[in-house]
Amino acid sequence: MNYRSATADPADLDRAVAYPADGPVEALSAETIREELAGNRFRPEWIWFAEDENGEILARALWWGRADSERPIALDCLQVRACVADPAGVAAALLAAGHEAFGNLPLYNISLPGGWRTAPDLVDAVAWRQEAAYEAGLTREIERLRYEWILPQLPPGVPPAAGTAEPTGRLVFREGTDEEFLDAFVRVSAGSLDLATQNELRSMDAEQLAREDLAFYLDCPGERSWWRLAELPDGTLAGLAVPSATPYHRNVGYLGVVPEQRGRGLIDEVLAEITRFHAAAGAERITATTDTVNAPMAAAFDRAGYQVTEIRLVLEAPTA
Repeated sequence: MNYRSATADPADLDRAVAYPADGPVEALSAETIREELAGNRFRPEWIWFAEDENGEILARALWWGRADSERPIALDCLQVRACVADPAGVAAALLAAGHEAFGNLPLYNISLPGGWRTAPDLVDAVAWRQEAAYEAGLTREIERLRYEWILPQLPPGVPPAAGTAEPTGRLVFREGTDEEFLDAFVRVSAGSLDLATQNELRSMDAEQLAREDLAFYLDCPGERSWWRLAELPDGTLAGLAVPSATPYHRNVGYLGVVPEQRGRGLIDEVLAEITRFHAAAGAERITATTDTVNAPMAAAFDRAGYQVTEIRLVLEAPTA
């Protein structure tokens, strides 16, 4: 088997687009692949094939990054032809070849429908992908809910924010300095139900994680001026709201409530502020994710009118 990127032949990109999307795990459409290539989020050096001795492509891997990324951030699509006897083995070798070329281990997102565990064909298709990812070093697994909020149909002339929850006055939102947000990130991480936060805190202290979170959201497509500290009317810090964006949509980003203020429903106020902010700016769709085990956050999204659109099974390398 030959494992290579789509850089050897100008026709390779056409082959990547035309690769048959067999199997129950939904593949990216040809139109989406072309759009991502045009946006520099897919690149020939991030598209890898497994070929047999006759040059027939038996597997395809598509890694994604932002337009200005030096290295890929995530594996978005992994497929092996149904005729391959050992899909996990071929996929693992394909991932290993890509990882060696990139010099890093991007995470792997598997997009799945709700209730996928009740479909035997999906369970089998996910199983060999998990086996391949584990073999290639992506041994940490998190399952996440992907949510969307869609702007309701409003009468002509009604401002978009009218389709969102009105402020209750329980919290006051204001801009803050980087140091104030750093402190808020530190305090919100304590006792977090977010699995990524829990995992990171096993290998670093809360301040280091806060600095990494700050840097991550500064690097996202959203604007720093969007961020808000959430305070009680007396000025006591209650949490933070970090509206953000992806290359495609406005995004909830990061939100949280400090431990001493939890259990009072304030997360609803923080989420409503982010939703209002994006809607007032003209966003018709807002995306968000949370871990399936983070029941309080999932319930807050449900109450705010966000709908689950898919399950994301995230496989990633453990932190050192």
